[in-house]
Amino acid sequence: MNAPKLVVTVIGDTVVGRGIGTALRAAGHNVLSVADSVEHVQQADLVVLAMDSVELPAVVTAFTENNVWRPGQLVAHTSGEYGFGILSPAVAAGIVPMAIHPSMRFTETEADEVAIRESYFAISAPEIALPVAQALVIEMGAEPLEISEQNRKTYFEAWSVANDFSGLVVNQAIGLLEQIGVRDARGVIGPVVRASVEQALADGHRSIDDIGSLADEEPRDNRGEAPF
Repeated sequence: MNAPKLVVTVIGDTVVGRGIGTALRAAGHNVLSVADSVEHVQQADLVVLAMDSVELPAVVTAFTENNVWRPGQLVAHTSGEYGFGILSPAVAAGIVPMAIHPSMRFTETEADEVAIRESYFAISAPEIALPVAQALVIEMGAEPLEISEQNRKTYFEAWSVANDFSGLVVNQAIGLLEQIGVRDARGVIGPVVRASVEQALADGHRSIDDIGSLADEEPRDNRGEAPF
C-alpha cells in the first residue's frame, strides 16, 4: 500500500527550494507552490522553509507571531547548520519540526535527477518524527543521514569546506592558466581535479603528516617512472 501523499508548500524561491519542490513533486506529493509568500501555508500538510540560513530564525519567529502555522503541520527547513531546534518557537504553535539538508548542489538541470540518487540528505527531528523525515528523503531518491543536534554545526562545516573551498581552488587554478594564455584552462585541469577528488574519496581521511609525506615523494608519470 502506497504511503499517503502530502500537500506541500515551499517557502523560498531559491535554487534549493525549487530543487526540493521538483523532487517532492516527482515523488508524487502535491506541491502547491514554491514562492516567497505564505499564501498556501494554511493548506499545506508539509511546509518547507528553503531560505538562507541567516534569514531562518527571523522567519520562524515572524510566522509564529502572526499565527501562520496550522497545528499538526510538518515543518522542515533545509539549512545545514541548524537542527530542528531552530523551529522551537513554532513547536509551541503545534507544528512537528524537521531539518532536512540536501548534501548536494542543485543545478536545475536534468543532472539533478542523477545527483539526488547519489546524495545523502542530513536529517534531524524529534524521535517521533524521524521516520517521517527518513521517508521523505527516500521518496525523493536520496539517502537519509541522521545528524544529531549537537553535531549539526560540525557536519555543516565539513560540507561547506568541500563545497566552497574546492570551488575556490579550482577557480584559482583556471585563472592562473588563463593568465598565461591557455585557452581551454578548464579542459586542462578537469582530468586532474576529477582524479584527485576520486583518489581522496577512495583514500578516506588521512592526517596532514601523511599527506605531507606523500607530497615529498619523487613525482612520477603514468608509467610509474620519474618524469625526467
